[in-house]
Amino acid sequence: MKKIDLFKNHLNEKKAVKVIAGIDNFNIETIKNVVSAANLGGASAVDICYNEEIISMVKNMTNLPIFVSSIIPSELANAVRLGADAIEVGNFDALYKKGMRISAEEVLNIVKETLSLLNGKKTFICVTIPGHINISEQISLAMKLEELSIDLIQTEGAATVTTTNNGARGLLQKAEVSISNTIELARNTSIPIMTASGISTTTAPMAFAAGASAIGVGSCVNKLNSTIAMIASVKSIVESVSKQTNKNEIYA
Repeated sequence: MKKIDLFKNHLNEKKAVKVIAGIDNFNIETIKNVVSAANLGGASAVDICYNEEIISMVKNMTNLPIFVSSIIPSELANAVRLGADAIEVGNFDALYKKGMRISAEEVLNIVKETLSLLNGKKTFICVTIPGHINISEQISLAMKLEELSIDLIQTEGAATVTTTNNGARGLLQKAEVSISNTIELARNTSIPIMTASGISTTTAPMAFAAGASAIGVGSCVNKLNSTIAMIASVKSIVESVSKQTNKNEIYA
């Protein structure tokens, strides 16, 4: 069985959890801690930046499927050659931190160029739908990606939100846009959806209830100060997802 099959199985069961180290995170020690947390916390996959040394290191650390994220087609294609189990156009947080935005047309062009460079090589591909574009553009982009046989789309939205509250209310505010985008996309496309951006233990079950087949978690893990705290966070999220899955099975 290929490593990506673990993620695919969890995707089909609507309980996949991807732990994101960060597209612009090149800190070796932090990445090691995140990967260890994903391993020990029961995650379905880990997502890392494009860097040959880091890809090689993570491959030797884990049997989890490895996603490599980038917005550069040549890097994505080369990541496959280096042994990535999946590639992702996104995440776009690094751009947003610089005050930049990416359009639906730019995303589509990156995908098409990446597919061209892969030259027919079968690869699991995920594409992030920019959370700042209007929902009709998001749906249109998702439909075009479905026509290209893209395996998974990822929603986002936290970069468009200014959180004004602490505690549960703040967590809900941060995840609201990405979850609402998930609802609209799930209604209008059949491509599986991974909800990311601002997702935490509190909001993970909401993402699945909104129609997600997977979630991507980043800052609630990779911003923590210790491996123990990271493991605890991943375990808590995985457990909250499992409880939601069990509820769905009971009421199905």
